[in-house]
This record gives sequence, C-alpha cells and structure tokens, in this order.
Amino acid sequence: MDLSSLLDYVNEANLAAFFGLLTGVVFGVAAQRSSFCLRAATVEFARGRLGPRMSVWLLTFSTAVVWVQGAQSLGLFRAEDARMMAVAGSWSGAVIGGLMFGAGMVLARGCSGRLLVLAATGNLRSLIAGLIFAVVAQMSLHGWLAPLRGALAGLWVTPSGRNINLLAALSLPDWSGVLLGLAVAALALVLARRNQIGARVLVFASGVGFAVALGWVLTFSLAQVAFDPVSVTSATFSGPSAKTLMFFLVPDAVPEFDIGLVPGVFLGAFLAAAVSKELRFQGFEGIGQMRRAMAGAALMGFGAMLAGGCAIGAGVTGASIFVATAWLAALCMWIGAALTDFFVDQPKTGRDSA
Repeated sequence: MDLSSLLDYVNEANLAAFFGLLTGVVFGVAAQRSSFCLRAATVEFARGRLGPRMSVWLLTFSTAVVWVQGAQSLGLFRAEDARMMAVAGSWSGAVIGGLMFGAGMVLARGCSGRLLVLAATGNLRSLIAGLIFAVVAQMSLHGWLAPLRGALAGLWVTPSGRNINLLAALSLPDWSGVLLGLAVAALALVLARRNQIGARVLVFASGVGFAVALGWVLTFSLAQVAFDPVSVTSATFSGPSAKTLMFFLVPDAVPEFDIGLVPGVFLGAFLAAAVSKELRFQGFEGIGQMRRAMAGAALMGFGAMLAGGCAIGAGVTGASIFVATAWLAALCMWIGAALTDFFVDQPKTGRDSA
C-alpha cells in the first residue's frame, strides 16, 4: 500500500505524527544504546582527547550525511524542499544562539536530545532540565522572549528569503556530500578502533544518523501526496519540544511530525534502557548542581530557537543537507561548549589531569 492509498484511511496530520513517532523511536533506541552526546564529544575535544564519545559523534554525523545525501541521489528526498532550507536563515542567530546553546549543554551536562534520552531512563535531573528547556523554547518562539529572539536573529540574515546550500554555494557536485560523509566515517572508524569501541555501539551510533535520514524521507514522501502542505523536516528538539508541551496544554492542538517525535524518542530510549536493565532513578546531588542544570537548560532553550536548531537539529539534521547557517550554528556550539568547559569545569578538575 502506497502513501496515497494510506491517506484514504488515515488523515495527513495523524500520519505525519506517526512518522514522527517512528523516527523518534529509532532515534531513541539508537541514542540510548550508543550514548550519543555532543556535549561529551566537545568536552573530550576541549581537553585534547579524541576519545570514544568523539568517535560516536563523528560516526553519527557521517552516517547521517551519507544516508541523507544518498537518499537525495536516489530521488527519495530533495534538500531544497526542507523547511529549514526554504526559509531565511540567520547568521547572527547561528553565532549568538550557537554559543549560548554550547555553553548551556555543558552546564546542564547534556544537549536537549541527550536530556530527553536520559529522562526516559529515570534521570530526574534531565527531566527537570528538559522541561525548563521546553518552556524557554516556547517562550522564545511565541512568548515573552520572542521579540528579543527576533531582534537578534534579524541582525544578519541570508539573502533572497531562503537559506544557503553550502554545496551549491561552493559549486561542488552533488556526490561531494556523500564523499565527505564517507571520509568522516573513515576517520570515525579509525578513532573507534583506537578507543576499542565494539561493533554494537558503532551500529547504534549509525542508527542515530539513519533516524535523521528516515525523518527526511518520510516527511518528503508525505509532502508529495498530501492535499494540505506538510513540512519536510526531521529530528530536532527545539521546536518539537515547545510544540509537544503546548500540544498537551492546548485542547485544539493539531498533530504533526514534531508532536510524534518527542514521545517517540522517549519511548524508544525507555524500551532500550528497560531491555538492557539500565532503568534507574537519579536526582540532583545538591543545590549547586540544580542551579547549574536549570541555567544550562534555559540557555539551551533560547539559544536553540535563536540558532534555528539544537545540537541535533543544526549539528546533524541541518548539517546533513548542508544548510549554511546550521553548519555555522554547530561550529559555534562546539566553541561555546569548549570555552565553558575550559573556564568553568576544567579549573575544578585540574587542567593538567583533563
């Protein structure tokens, strides 16, 4: 049964939400079993190590690029139809928001996606921080912080009302995206072997990248046959967290891909943790840790909405289709995280021992 026939039985909004749920479950399982975390990778890098977390992140990033660019070569997806490519991007938002998000994820000890995965395993610290992230993201999207976000984002935007495809801007052939992904994957496998990472972890790390491609292909396929407009999107946790929060608070909210994504990740991570017997309650170790997590979550909530995506949305999903501002935001997230670790955490642990 093709999608056109399926729409005779399921309306477009509910089918989009189901696709989000499916993408989220795949992402949640893979992220929980691989311990995928941008914050951990940036800390390793900031401390002069190319360790296991860095290997996992590079493999996730590279496989997302390969899967997405490969799907585009096969005609299963078009990057120019993606929501984040079809709207104007903000250079200023990518820089300011990226730096804020990077600092926030170090303070909160996890990016927004990682917090959601950990919350599903019983980590109450991540649950509280994740809720604060969602509330601040919603405030930045439509609430009190929206004017400030709009002013900062409007300082410097991409021309012509659209974002910029880096491959096209650099006049590179379409296959160069796949080539870059394969090169980064080779580096990731070399580092994985050096760090003695098992094949199972590598498969699940690749699964996170596959989930990103799955979201792109599913929403693109639905957009081709749906009567009403359907956003072509994939895994990200800034907008979806805010929308999911409002979905459960507002009675007339409409289902969509973003609404299914967050519960899907939670469900996938919960099931993976249950099977591996890693479910356990964890709380804050003290008031200082609580304050730090709350401040970090707030920085991430505003920073992600300003940057146009979180560590996943910009750093993997947007980067996989070579959205220019997503690459800039991801770079600034790395810089913000490294600087925060250097000035906040390393003095406590001792830079010489890091």
